[in-house]
Amino acid sequence: MPIATVNPATGETLETFEPIAAAEIERRIAAADAAYARYRTTGFGERARLLGRAADLLEQDGDSVARTMTTEMGKPVKAARAEVAKCVKAMRWYAEHAEELLADEQPAQADVEDSGASRAVVHYRPLGVVLAVMPWNFPLWQVVRFAAPALMAGNVGLLKHASNVPRTALYLEDLFRRAGFPEGCFQTLLVGSDAVEEILRDDRVAAATLTGSEPAGRSVASVAGDEIKKTVLELGGSDPYVVLPSADVERAARTAVTARVQNNGQSCIAAKRFIVHADVYDAFRERFVAGMRELTVGDPLSEDTDVGPLASEQGRDDLEELVDDALGHGATALCGGRRPEEREQGWYYSPTVLADITPKMRIHREETFGPVATLYRVADLDEAVALANDTPFGLSSNVWTRDDADIARCVRDLQAGGVFFNGMTASHPGLPFGGIKRSGYGRELSGHGIREFCNATTVWYGPAE
Repeated sequence: MPIATVNPATGETLETFEPIAAAEIERRIAAADAAYARYRTTGFGERARLLGRAADLLEQDGDSVARTMTTEMGKPVKAARAEVAKCVKAMRWYAEHAEELLADEQPAQADVEDSGASRAVVHYRPLGVVLAVMPWNFPLWQVVRFAAPALMAGNVGLLKHASNVPRTALYLEDLFRRAGFPEGCFQTLLVGSDAVEEILRDDRVAAATLTGSEPAGRSVASVAGDEIKKTVLELGGSDPYVVLPSADVERAARTAVTARVQNNGQSCIAAKRFIVHADVYDAFRERFVAGMRELTVGDPLSEDTDVGPLASEQGRDDLEELVDDALGHGATALCGGRRPEEREQGWYYSPTVLADITPKMRIHREETFGPVATLYRVADLDEAVALANDTPFGLSSNVWTRDDADIARCVRDLQAGGVFFNGMTASHPGLPFGGIKRSGYGRELSGHGIREFCNATTVWYGPAE
């Protein structure tokens, strides 16, 4: 894939970039290694000052950065501005909390004495140069949620961003440079995916984090495993959205629309499979389908647009194939199911709700990355939980109920990295984020996230003579 900015609303190529040469890759890895040797010794106060400055600059640049993201990958500009604000919040959160999250730990005195020590302590120390392989769907947020904790921990970063968001990738490098981070602390590598293996195998690169597709995760994990290097993976998701009899159906249906079409439906944590109890199925279906039909599909730079184009022509084609396969095997399109006729240019797809889904359809097992929902009717909670877990993914889940017994059952039995009751899945810097099964491993955000790329060092002091 060429490294280029292509406007998905028009298909127009706005700018192309040459991948950096091997000599430049070497120079940048060397610069990162040298930066780490110095930066790792800085204190939390200095790191917080630099990250706070980056947050201030990003906030000032908000409108222009939002337009850049929208032009590169098609999200509605109002959503892009919200993404900027979320990044600013996360930077400030880590600047404020990192020292506390990485404070020395004191083991229980009884264990210290039993070990024969006079005292013992656990220090959290940075690992070094971390390679981040990041996706296009949240081109700012995905990077910041790695970079903010990594930099506050004393690590340095190399960013290999998706090839269709090079302007955003270059902006991020410039942002941290302008904030005053030492040279080499955060660098963007304009390279193709074929360069990742050699970079990851370099002895100066200590670890890697990847957000992206399952094949990309397998590739990075296999290389890192061969090199015995730490990785964190956040891959796909096919999150269930379960609606039970005691739910506020009106609110559940209204929220379901947002949960499905956020970021034009191109979000790993977007609700995708809507599993509704028979007692409230008809009421939910009517409201949900009406809400999806009312969405405005259009120019993502317009303030009135709810759903813009998909990020690439290939992405639109892949989604179309999933829908066509389902329809060909007997699914019913309650709305959508096609390209919008009024959008002659760009990679648009109509908000779609499919019912009568069966296991023989690809869409029953594969992730839908676009504004397409699958709707299921279930007879009881047992069937709802079984269907929710009938997926190779396990990123997050949503449950609508006011019944305490339902809540307890879902907390115990849903196979996912998160369970969100009476609301849609969202990430927050103070809460751990990640999945299980083929959705990946490790956690981002919160104290769990900042410690992923730290060495928990046990320091043991023998008895005094």
